[in-house]
Amino acid sequence: MSLRQASPPVPPVQQGAPGGAALRWTVPATTLLTALVVAVPAAALSGAAAPLVLGDAGPVVRWGMVLLTVVHHLAAALTVGLLVAAAFLVREGRGTDRRGAAARAAALSALLWAVSSAAILVLGFGDLAGIPPGTPGYLSDLLANLWGLELMRLRLIETVLVALLVPLAAVARTRGSLAWAAALALAALLPLAYGGHASGTDGHETAVTALALHLVGMCVWVGGLMALGLLLPLLGPALPETLRRYSVLATWSYVAIGLSGLLFALLTVDDLGDLTTAYWALIWAKVLLLAVLGVFGAVQRRQIIARGADRPWLFGALAAGELAVMGAAVALGAVLSRTPPPVVESPTDADTAVFALTGYPLPPPWSTARLLDVWQTNWLFLLVALVAVGLYAAGCVRLWRRGDRWPWWRLLAWVLGWALFVYVTSGAPAVYGRVMFSQHMMMHMALMMGVPIFLVPAQAITLAYRTLPARRDKTLGPREVLLAVVHSRWAAFVANPLVAGVIFFGSLIGFYWTGLLELAMTTHVGHVLMVAHFTLAGFAFVWALVGQDPGPEKWPAPLRILVLLGTLAAHAFFGLALMQGSWLLAPGFYKAIEVPWVPDLLADQQVGGAIAWGVGELPTVVLVLMVMVDWMRRDERESARSDRRAERDDDAELTAYNAHLQRLAERSRR
Repeated sequence: MSLRQASPPVPPVQQGAPGGAALRWTVPATTLLTALVVAVPAAALSGAAAPLVLGDAGPVVRWGMVLLTVVHHLAAALTVGLLVAAAFLVREGRGTDRRGAAARAAALSALLWAVSSAAILVLGFGDLAGIPPGTPGYLSDLLANLWGLELMRLRLIETVLVALLVPLAAVARTRGSLAWAAALALAALLPLAYGGHASGTDGHETAVTALALHLVGMCVWVGGLMALGLLLPLLGPALPETLRRYSVLATWSYVAIGLSGLLFALLTVDDLGDLTTAYWALIWAKVLLLAVLGVFGAVQRRQIIARGADRPWLFGALAAGELAVMGAAVALGAVLSRTPPPVVESPTDADTAVFALTGYPLPPPWSTARLLDVWQTNWLFLLVALVAVGLYAAGCVRLWRRGDRWPWWRLLAWVLGWALFVYVTSGAPAVYGRVMFSQHMMMHMALMMGVPIFLVPAQAITLAYRTLPARRDKTLGPREVLLAVVHSRWAAFVANPLVAGVIFFGSLIGFYWTGLLELAMTTHVGHVLMVAHFTLAGFAFVWALVGQDPGPEKWPAPLRILVLLGTLAAHAFFGLALMQGSWLLAPGFYKAIEVPWVPDLLADQQVGGAIAWGVGELPTVVLVLMVMVDWMRRDERESARSDRRAERDDDAELTAYNAHLQRLAERSRR
């Protein structure tokens, strides 16, 4: 007798019909209780809840912030996990309402998330001001500083976003609405990344990237498992496929959390003594728990998923143990956020205006030799590029292994495009672009006109279509999301060459002749949005002209060439206006930083105008040639289709045309 036959019988699992099995609320409740039990002694031992020598707000604030943070994190995780599961993991069966049950549960957890966020907002003001909540005038002072203090502003934004999420989750039932609700839930996590204690230290951008990776990974991983445990009585035959899909997300989340830990290590260690502080004691404990969770994940894949989840009771037991460890890890994370990190030595020029406004020290004096020997890694953009190249390469390998053709030069173009992206966002154009308008313009032009010329011919959308599996159970997977985006009316609008050209040129005017330039130079959010917008605007413009991927129908080549020439002519006028201009853009910023080796700010701006005008010449020629090649290939394909049609019907079209001419000739003779 085989081991499979000797295993105990599988207990029946209900199908999740309305009025059927109840949700297992004991799963998230037990996880929360475990986290609170761990948080109390951890906070006491680490000093996270110890009284402050100056400006102590009292025990209610100290302990309330720790415990509320635990509740907040787990409520956020459960909300994200339920919405992700409902939109992307769980299928419906005949007579089931799994998505509806998940959405209703997500609305309740989002309500708890909103309440805990609001409570942290109230207690957080006392923590910042060093006054107990019962102090006279506390509420009026709180309201007066609600938007003025950055940390209060970020918490307010999060609270408002989550408050909007509650009714959206309550009414969402379709895959699309649930996907949008999941996106809003993930967006509500981002203010937390900007408000973490490490985000105000040296390496602000790295700290924000690390905390964002950690929060998203934690919520998808921990929240996803809590959601599956909560929905287990309703999943029934959908459990095996749901677990397999969740396992993929859990693996990505595990990697994201590990990377975030490495990035935090770069910010909180500058000597071996730091590794023995209370802060790092909590980190070592979290590392140990992460290793234990890795073992849990391996067991789940081998004993549950690989066997088709034929023993739901075993999955439930393993998930309960795994969630207990996860709850402890979340508790340690909450305590860690309240524990002062080691003091890391600041740069020697940390008190300069350049560091105060940009978050980075002043680079060495500019010279052309610095184009290759200056580097400041932007981890967000580097990770985006690495993931994009890795996924593309994996798709190529999958095609080649099954015997399909995919030109190697497209992979090379994709790699070169992202390599250029990394260079201009982490190399000399980015480093000097923070303090020099001319180098900022170099980065800008490379993002808009250099990177897309490599990325568009790589046909990443076509590759994804050919490698991503289609789902047959009417759930949203990567392929289905991509299809929905590419064939949406919004994509058809943006991919219109005229619209893409207007966005391409209009972005220049809207960015440089408003306060957006200064916002991008002085804030992390503005910088990230600037890079993302100009890269996407350039990609959309090039794709509308020469893209070969499936999508909206292309305009005739002559019209595309006219749009290209008109847009680039307007772009040239923009460069000439900067070259000949006598006014200074973002004067408050450039005059405040007082870069000693840029004595003439207007002259540097005029050099930037020359770069904007000159850099556009070569890409224009390349794009015109690419449109011409596409024109000839389309004519060749049309000719080949006509020849094949003529062979099939014995040239019926030509015969009919000749007959028509003969009839006209006979009529004229009459």
